[in-house]
Parts: sequence; structure tokens; C-alpha cells
Amino acid sequence: MPAEPEQYLTFVLGDEEYAIDISNVQEIKGYSAITTIPNAPAYVRGVMNLRGTVIPVVDLRARFGMPVKDYTKFTVIIIVTIADRIYGLVVDAVSDVLNLAGADLEPPPELGDALDTSFMTGIARNGDRLITVLQVDRALGIAGSSVS
Repeated sequence: MPAEPEQYLTFVLGDEEYAIDISNVQEIKGYSAITTIPNAPAYVRGVMNLRGTVIPVVDLRARFGMPVKDYTKFTVIIIVTIADRIYGLVVDAVSDVLNLAGADLEPPPELGDALDTSFMTGIARNGDRLITVLQVDRALGIAGSSVS
């Protein structure tokens, strides 16, 4: 019997579409005030107050080395839980929730040392679209986590 499809939240960074396992997603918020942290890596935009809890906010564009873009009315913060910690992920826009079965997912491309794909679960095919499926803990550089 084939495995049940899993749900993924898709979002856009530039012209590319990405997906994360929806089981990691707590909520989606419109972009709001972020307090910067001195000496933080460039991709860590700072922290925000989420109902009394201070959480780190990571700009995925910056994390992936993409060009900086002004935030728009479509910019959102995806609140995710990874290994009992909460993070905010700034993305250009949220797209959809997709059901992906194993047959829809190709392994990450292998280009030797030229390309680090350790943060990818794979590439999903959805019609004529290709969507990069992220292993969100590795995309954030969180060591020792086994959450995808």
C-alpha cells in the first residue's frame, strides 16, 4: 500500500518556490517589528515578541545568499517549531499547502563539493513546477536536530 501523502507549506523566495513540512509550522504572521541583535549573523534579522515569548527571526533570502529585497505587503514570517524551539522565517510570500507523495519527490541533485544540498529533502514535482523541499533544521544550521 502506498504511503499517505504528506502536507507541505510552500513559499516563495525571489523566483523560486520552496516547501517545508507543515508539521513544523505553528502559524503564519504578517511582517512585524523585529528588534536587531548586535553582532548577529547577517541572516538573523533579530528577535520578535510572539505572545510573550522572544523568538529569533531568520531571513531565508539572506540565509541562502540571495540578493536583499525590500519587504512588501506580501512578506510574511512563518513561525516554526524545531526541536522544542520556536523560530520565525521571513519569506517573500506564502504560496500554498501541497500534498506530496514519495513519488512526487526526487532526491537532491549531486554536484560533489560544488553544491551543498544537505539542507534539502529533495525536489518536488507539482505539474510543471519544481519545488525545493527544505529540511528546515538544517536550512537554519541547527545542529543535532533530527526534525525535518
